[in-house]
Amino acid sequence: MTTRMFYGGLTILILLTLAVASIPITRNAQAQNNSPAPVVRAAQKWDTSLPLRDLELEALQLSQRSETIEIPNRSLTQDYPPGSPQILDHVLQDSFINSSNLKTIFNVEGINNVNLVLPPDTQGDIGPDHYVQIVNMSFAVWDRAGNKILGPLNNNYLWRGFGGPCELTNDGDPIVLYDHLADRWLLSQFALPNKSINEGPYYQCIAVSTSGDPTGSWSRYEYLISQTILNDYPKFGVWPDGYYLAFNQFELLFHGWLEAGQGVAVFERDQMLLGEPADMIYFDMQSSAPDLAGMLPADLDGPPPPAGAPNPYMRVYDGNPDQLQIWEFHVDWINPYKSTFIFKQSLPTAPFDSNMCFGSRNCIPQPGGTNVDAIADRLMYRLQYRNFGGSQSLVTNHTVDADGSDHAGVRWYELRDNGGGWNIRQQGTYAPDSDHRWMGSAAMNGYGDIALGYSVSSTETYPSIRFTGRILGDELGKMPLGEGEIIAGSGYQTYATGRWGDYSMMSVDPLDDCTYWYTQEYYAAPGIASWQTRIASFKLRECVPLMLYFPLIGN
Repeated sequence: MTTRMFYGGLTILILLTLAVASIPITRNAQAQNNSPAPVVRAAQKWDTSLPLRDLELEALQLSQRSETIEIPNRSLTQDYPPGSPQILDHVLQDSFINSSNLKTIFNVEGINNVNLVLPPDTQGDIGPDHYVQIVNMSFAVWDRAGNKILGPLNNNYLWRGFGGPCELTNDGDPIVLYDHLADRWLLSQFALPNKSINEGPYYQCIAVSTSGDPTGSWSRYEYLISQTILNDYPKFGVWPDGYYLAFNQFELLFHGWLEAGQGVAVFERDQMLLGEPADMIYFDMQSSAPDLAGMLPADLDGPPPPAGAPNPYMRVYDGNPDQLQIWEFHVDWINPYKSTFIFKQSLPTAPFDSNMCFGSRNCIPQPGGTNVDAIADRLMYRLQYRNFGGSQSLVTNHTVDADGSDHAGVRWYELRDNGGGWNIRQQGTYAPDSDHRWMGSAAMNGYGDIALGYSVSSTETYPSIRFTGRILGDELGKMPLGEGEIIAGSGYQTYATGRWGDYSMMSVDPLDDCTYWYTQEYYAAPGIASWQTRIASFKLRECVPLMLYFPLIGN
């Protein structure tokens, strides 16, 4: 038996016409000290499923179709004036500091395009005994020896027998997270039952495992988000007092989608862990901060935050000055209408340029194929949170133009709060050669080391998966450990729209709080959408007992 270590107690997807407003929107929301009124809703439906390992014995049919279907991800409006000056990136790392000595430990093939959709939205997390990976319409479970023990199954198979849109649609934009505080799993995707006519209502489907075994039973919930506002690109974070969510809101105007501000919500974790009725508290930020968008909630690794701490949300703003903006979501489950979502602070960053190809999805070059999407208009998943006792940290990343030539690099950040508010402790742009690096995911382990995974491509390099990192004590702002390769691609994507990603995930092993696990897409052969995925684990160094490092991290 594995020893466990815890810290405390679309059916047919329709291509939607994406009409971006003709008037540029400067998305620098002013500081808002007055929170809008929360919307409090109970789950419309909830129940507990039978164990998945038993249901899988029945005949299953993966959702397939005769041709690849693109799942829309609506771009966030950016104002990129022509002829804008080249920005000098003062934290650019444009060369390798050391040769690579980074090797993978666990390295297996993940889910490939069994559902014939694009993009994959590759994501996954590690628990004490299992790795769960999810892509846009299916999920699977592996044991730690690399054996696939469940799936791939359609994501909505988790709602088999539940009824309603969560069972009858399989619309993607999925997330799976391991909640190490409770030894449970969270899995979610949105449901758009009237997508064929571009109408609401719009739902979020959430399932929480009843134990640490993801092949067992799950408590299932259906939440109405809105009758008219689409909850696009939903992203979750685990926190002691709730499961927090951010999504980009869009409403249909004539025949196109118009940005409708930021949506944020929290779900009643304590009730969900019991399989009981659970409320949602939702803030529609369109009226109070109409230009707010592209946020991520903090997702906890390691020890819990201070008791009662609000969940910090963050977004990146390319403006004057370039900055990270932090908001705080404070939930009150005793009196939900006292919950607040308020602006906390802005942190000026080293200058960066997120103007990759003027927002065109056909941006990152491939050898012999069409260019693919940089998605440089938002933070990349996750916004990872850690509490080191004397300090708290946040780690995240986004894609930037490293040198003014649409050369994609990964800008990464470590924020630190020693008790007086958040500050940027270090930041860097990782672009060590002429290849493009983008679609990153970053995380810090319990020793203060940071790992960064990403896609790599160029006119001479097939889309591949690599990673780098730094250990505590390395020069600030640098990733000096060379570059490890998870898999070298040998093909490229030929689909004309250039969709890629839309996200990946770096997670930290809860057993040793040292080992990293990363999942991302790649191409083994040229094809319209013949994407494949990989799951790999690695260490940046051998880790000594955590108690020896806690005093160092607080410095």
